[in-house]
Amino acid sequence: MIIEIKGVQFVNKGAELMLHAVLQQLQTYNKDIFIVLAPNANSPYKDRMKVGSYQKFSLRKKSYDFNSLAYYIPKPLRGWLIKAFGVVTEADVDVVLDASGFSYGDQWPLITIKNTSNEIIRLKKKGKKYIFLPQALGPFNKAAYSDLVRKGFSNASLICAREQTSYDNTINSVFNKDIIKLYPDFTNLVRGTVGDDYSYYSDKILIIPNCNMISTRNNNSEWKATYIQFLTNSALIIKELGFIPILLNHEGDADGEICNRVLQLLGENIDTVKEADPLKVKGIIGSSKAIICSRFHGCVSALTQAVPCLGTSWSHKYEKLFEEYTRSEYLLSPNITKDELHKKLISVIENVDNDDYTKKIQKYKNESELMWRDIFKVLDEVNNV
Repeated sequence: MIIEIKGVQFVNKGAELMLHAVLQQLQTYNKDIFIVLAPNANSPYKDRMKVGSYQKFSLRKKSYDFNSLAYYIPKPLRGWLIKAFGVVTEADVDVVLDASGFSYGDQWPLITIKNTSNEIIRLKKKGKKYIFLPQALGPFNKAAYSDLVRKGFSNASLICAREQTSYDNTINSVFNKDIIKLYPDFTNLVRGTVGDDYSYYSDKILIIPNCNMISTRNNNSEWKATYIQFLTNSALIIKELGFIPILLNHEGDADGEICNRVLQLLGENIDTVKEADPLKVKGIIGSSKAIICSRFHGCVSALTQAVPCLGTSWSHKYEKLFEEYTRSEYLLSPNITKDELHKKLISVIENVDNDDYTKKIQKYKNESELMWRDIFKVLDEVNNV
C-alpha cells in the first residue's frame, strides 16, 4: 500500500512533528506500507529521503492541474518508475492522509480548496481513500469556498476536525455528515526526545514567536502593534522572576526575524535555539520550566506534557485548544500589561498540577488512539480489496 502524507514539511517543526506522528502510527499498523511526500520549498529531497519517502510527481502548477493524465500512463511504466527511481504519481497512491494543520478556510487562497476538492473526487472515482487528519477547518462563509467543500470534501472517507468550531464549520458544509469526526491534535501521542543534557532547560522559560501574529492572516489588528513589545516584556519578566529566557525558533526565517527584533529591543543577548529535529524540540519544551508561545504545536507540546504555557492567538484554533485543556485564562490578550503578564506567568507555573487539567491530557490521548483505530479501519478496506 502506498500512502501519501500531505500538508507536512520540514521547516515548520509542528508540521514535521505531525509527519513523525503519522509515521509512528503507520509503523505499528503495517511495516510494509510505503509513504510518499510531495516536493516543495520546505520539503527538500534530502529531508524526504531521510524518512524513507517515495517522491511524488505531481502534474499540477498553480491553477493548472493535469494529474488526471497520470491514470493514462501504463501501469508497467509506472511500476518501473517506482522501482527504478522511487517516483510515484497520483495513480499509484492508495490513500492520502491530509495533515495540513490549517489550510482550508476563508483565510486561505481559493485555489487550495479547489485543487484538494478535485483531487478527492478523482481518487474516489478510482476507489482510493482521502482522509483529513485532525486540523482546523473553515470557516467556509464565502459561496465559492462552501460550494467546493460541499462538492469535493463530501467524497472524503473521513474528516477529522480538531476542535468544535472546525467540526461545526465542516458538518454544515458537506452532504455526508457521517464522515465528520471530532478528534484532538494527534501529536499528543508523540514522545519527545530527551537528551542527557536537557536538565539545562529546567530553569529556562522558552519564548516561541510566530510571524502570523503580525501578518494579514491575524484578524486581531491590536497584536500587530503590541506583539514585538509583548515578547520583549516577556523576556524581561522572566528574568525578574529569577528564570532564564530563551528564544525558540519553531518555524524558520520569518520567526527568526522576530527573534532578532526582540534581541534588538532588549539590547542584550539571550540564547536563541533553532533545533532541526521536531522530536528534540518537543523534548526541549517538555524539559523547560514553562513557555510563552505563539506557535500552535509549541502550545500542544507544552499542554500535553503538563508544562506551564501562556499562549497568544491569531486563529480560533488557539482559543479552542486552551479551552479543551481547561487553560483558557492563560491565553493572553494583545493589551496585556507588564504587571498582568507578570501575574499570569506566576499563576500558570503555580497552577500546573490541576486534576481537571491532567485528566484532560489523558482524555485526549485516549481519543487520539480511537482516531487511529478509525483510520486503520479505512486502511483495512484498501487492504481487503
